[in-house]
Amino acid sequence: MMTLEDDEIIGKIMMRKSMILKRITGLVLVLTLLLTAAGCSSLQDFQVESLTSSEETNEFTSLGLSPEFDYEVPESLPNILVDQVGYAAGSKKLAMINAETPPETFSVLDAETGREVYTGKIESKGYDSSVNAYISYADFTDFNTVGTYYIQAASIGRSYVFGIVEDPYQSLLTKVFKQYYLSRCGLTLSAELAGEAAHNACHSREAQMKDEAMIKRDVSGGWHVDEIGSRDVISGCQAVNTLLLAYELYPDDLGDDMGIPESGNGIPDVLDEVKYEIDWLLKMQDTSGAVYASVSSVDNKNMGYILYIDGITMEATIHYAATMAKFSYLYQSYDRDFATLCLQASDRAFRYAENYLADVSEKQYFFAAAELYRATGGYQYHSVVKSYLAQNPDPDLDNDYVFWGYVTYLSTKQKVDMNLCEAATQNLMRKGETISFASKDSKLLVNTDEKQGGNAGLLHDMARLAIVDHIITNHEYATVLENHVHYMLGRNLQSISYLDGVGGRNYRDVDASLGIMNQVDQNAELLLLLAAIMDDELVVGEE
Repeated sequence: MMTLEDDEIIGKIMMRKSMILKRITGLVLVLTLLLTAAGCSSLQDFQVESLTSSEETNEFTSLGLSPEFDYEVPESLPNILVDQVGYAAGSKKLAMINAETPPETFSVLDAETGREVYTGKIESKGYDSSVNAYISYADFTDFNTVGTYYIQAASIGRSYVFGIVEDPYQSLLTKVFKQYYLSRCGLTLSAELAGEAAHNACHSREAQMKDEAMIKRDVSGGWHVDEIGSRDVISGCQAVNTLLLAYELYPDDLGDDMGIPESGNGIPDVLDEVKYEIDWLLKMQDTSGAVYASVSSVDNKNMGYILYIDGITMEATIHYAATMAKFSYLYQSYDRDFATLCLQASDRAFRYAENYLADVSEKQYFFAAAELYRATGGYQYHSVVKSYLAQNPDPDLDNDYVFWGYVTYLSTKQKVDMNLCEAATQNLMRKGETISFASKDSKLLVNTDEKQGGNAGLLHDMARLAIVDHIITNHEYATVLENHVHYMLGRNLQSISYLDGVGGRNYRDVDASLGIMNQVDQNAELLLLLAAIMDDELVVGEE
C-alpha cells in the first residue's frame, strides 16, 4: 500500500519524465527544421556536438550544426579535342576524341547558326598507355568551307570553337615574332605597335656590380626574360641562335613588314629585332673578353628598383662567342662595320674562354669554333671542329650546342672535311627519323606523356625535325610538324592553348607558368616551327 510519501516521489519522477520528454521533442523539432532548411534527408551530412553540460538550463542550446558549402566544382573538360585557332583549308583536319567507347559518328556544326554542315565516322585508335587514355579520330579533311565551327558527338558532347581559314599560320608567326618587341627593355613601346602592352621605357638606369656596388655600368636594352625585368645572356643567345637559324632557312617568311619600329627600313625585321638584343649583349662583355651572365632587377622600398650585374661565367662567355659570330656572318651584307665589331667581340670572348678550358664544355667549345670558322675561315677554329667531330662519331644531338654546331658546319661555305660532313648528315637524318617515328607512334601524334608538361622537349624536337626536313624535304615530316602546332593550340588532353591570347581555353586560365611565348628561347623554337610549316617546300597536311 502506497503512502503519501510514495505518491510525492512518483509525482516528482513523472514531472522529470515530462521535462525530459519536452526537451527530446524540442530537439527533434530543431533538427527537423534545420534539416529541412538545409535540404538534407539524413543526419550523415552533419556533425552534432555533445549536449552534456554541468548545469541544467531552460535556455536554447545551439546544436553546433554548421554545414559546409565551400567546395570546388570539378572543371569539366571537353572530350573532343581540336586546334582552337583553326585548320588550313585543304590540309589534314583531325579532331581527337577521348573516350573508351566513342559513338560511331560525329558532326561539324556552324558556330553561328548551330546548323550541321558535315557528318563523318569516328575511327577508334584504342588505348595509349603513354597518356593513359582511349583515343579516337574524327577526320573532316574533305570539309574545306572557310568559317567558324565546333564538333559534336552523341554521348560525348561538343568541342571548343575553331576556324577553317586559308592561312592560319602567318598571323600566328607574326604574333610570336612580335613577342620580342613586347619584351624589349629600356624602350618606350607605342600604343600603335604594342596595343595594351604599351609602356614607357623601363630599367634604363645604370646597374651596379653584384659583388662591387661602387662599380656601375650602362646595361640598358635587351629582352626581358621574366616579369621583373631580368635579362639573361644564355637565354638571350639561345633565342638569337634559333631566330637566326629560322631566318637562314626560311627568309621568305620573315620579311620587313612584321610590325616593329624598324619595319620598312630595308633590313629583314628578324635581323632588326635580333640586333636589339645584340646591342645589349655588347654591353655585357668585359674589356678582358669575358661576359657577365645576367642583369637582375630587385625592388627596394626606398630607392625603387635596383639593377644588379651578375658575375662572369664561362658558359655565358663561350655561348656569347658563338652567337656574336653567327650574327656577324648574317648581318655583314647590311652593315659591315657593325658586323665586324660583333666578330671582334666574338673572337675576344673565344680567346678568353681558351684560357679556362677546364671550365668550358667541349660541346660549347665546338659550337663556338664552328660559328667562328664559318665567319672567318680561320684554321685554328677548323681544327677544333674537326677534332670534336672525329672524336664523337655518335653525337648527342639532343644537346643544343652540338646540334647547332653540326648545322653550322654543314652550311659553311669554307673548306670542309667531306667525310665528316657526310657522317654529320647521316646522324641528323637518323635523329629526324627517330623523332618522326616516336610522334607517329603516339595516338595524339606527338611524343608526349600523361603529365602534358613536355612542351619544351617537343619544341626542341621540332626545331631539329624542321632542319632535317629542310635538308632532305620529307612530306611526312611536314605532317609531324603541323600536328605539334595543333597539339599546342588545344588538341591535347587538357584542351589548353599554350599561345598567348588565342584559343577558347588559354593557358593563363589554368597556370601562367605553362606559356611558351613568355619564354624567350622556347618562343624562338615556336617561330622556327611555324616558319617550317609555312615554307613553300612543305606540303602541309599530307600523309
